[in-house]
Amino acid sequence: MLDFAIFAVTFVIILVGAVLYLYPVSQCLCLYQPIFVTSDGNIQDIVNQGSLHEFLACLHGQFGPVASFWFGGRPVVSLGSVDQLRQHINPNRTTDSFETMLKSLLGYRSGMGGGATEAVMRKKLYESAVNNTLKENFPLLLKLVEELVGKWKSFPKDQHTPLCAHLLGLAMKAVTQLALGDRFRNDAEVIGFRKNHEAIWSEIGKGYLDGSMEKSSIRKEHYESALAEMETVLMSVAKDRKGQRSQTAFVDALLQSNLTDRQVIKSFSQTVDVSLCGCNIFPVCIWAVHFLSTSEEVQEKLHQELEDVLGSEPVSLDKIPQLRYFQQVLNETVRTAKLTPIAAQLQENEGKVDQHIIPKETLVIYALGVVLQDADTWSRPYKFDPDRFTEDSASKSFSLLGFSGSQACPELRFAYTVATVVLSTVVRQLKLHQVKGQVVEARSELVSTPKDDTWITVSKRS
Repeated sequence: MLDFAIFAVTFVIILVGAVLYLYPVSQCLCLYQPIFVTSDGNIQDIVNQGSLHEFLACLHGQFGPVASFWFGGRPVVSLGSVDQLRQHINPNRTTDSFETMLKSLLGYRSGMGGGATEAVMRKKLYESAVNNTLKENFPLLLKLVEELVGKWKSFPKDQHTPLCAHLLGLAMKAVTQLALGDRFRNDAEVIGFRKNHEAIWSEIGKGYLDGSMEKSSIRKEHYESALAEMETVLMSVAKDRKGQRSQTAFVDALLQSNLTDRQVIKSFSQTVDVSLCGCNIFPVCIWAVHFLSTSEEVQEKLHQELEDVLGSEPVSLDKIPQLRYFQQVLNETVRTAKLTPIAAQLQENEGKVDQHIIPKETLVIYALGVVLQDADTWSRPYKFDPDRFTEDSASKSFSLLGFSGSQACPELRFAYTVATVVLSTVVRQLKLHQVKGQVVEARSELVSTPKDDTWITVSKRS
């Protein structure tokens, strides 16, 4: 009897020790822990790491390519390698990963997004609208880019040029005019749109993800005020352009579709305001120009391709697909900068990745920032090297992640087109130079942008 008691006590001690070891209180949860300590879950851990991306990098570095944590009271699974993403992406291609992530973190459940059929129809509508908008407004886009390059050409050779300020201004002018119409030729309208956009985006990018906005009534009030002003502007634009017969702006295609007015505003505000302005155009351009300033060799290759494909003619929509090295540069820009460090899908039905069961209604995060710099997938992952995309394996992995090919969203293709116009115009007329001693650090929220303004110098091409 004594031997049994000693055995029982020893067994309990070992069991308790194992539980404490396997289920640490303040660390990320390995797959799949049924406990959490506070109503905030791992939110404080996310705050302590600085961003959700940095938290996920720590999580996967510690627990491997499949891991889980708690966002408030709900469990979240994170996938951090190409192999695991391939297993999960294929059955879930029908929903918008960016929109799903935002809605999921804010309490979204399956069945509220309109279903797969509506998502496919909406994507087709957006693709058609984006293509038509670019076709109708390409001369305007060229004009806006030429104005910026002309300004840069007027600068002395050693003058420091603030990329973020200049390229954000260009992105806002381009997006508002192409998407909302000629009302935004008025600089005051663009400035107002930009102010509200920045207030909304900063809180979506951080305040919701770490829960800090809910704890600050001033920030929440500022966010809600900017959101209300933005919706008022969009409603006004919709009213003004409802009788428009031709489709010259993106919003025209939405207004002439079968969507209700409320669906138009919802679709437009999410897709154009968040995705186009915040996620794609500005970051793609800023990082591309920054990386080019660090590599004279890449600049010269781009310049040579322009000579071979365009000769003395200006860049045009039909010629852009022939600029293959430009596509490699943009792909490598997105990869090196970890442009979109996180995306997600909602687990509509119970699923499985490797040996791990993922329950229905679980938010599954794609840790793209981790995957894009995974040494098992990319050789020299931290080096800016556009030539890596001459290899089929790199292109296939990139396409799988939704950054190119048929899975790329219309908004990203729009951003690539705008960025190609910017780079082709810049590289044709100027040489870009990095500022010595400058250290550029990234802020990785829902998109990756420089923490501070990034500076370059320019010189005219002879």
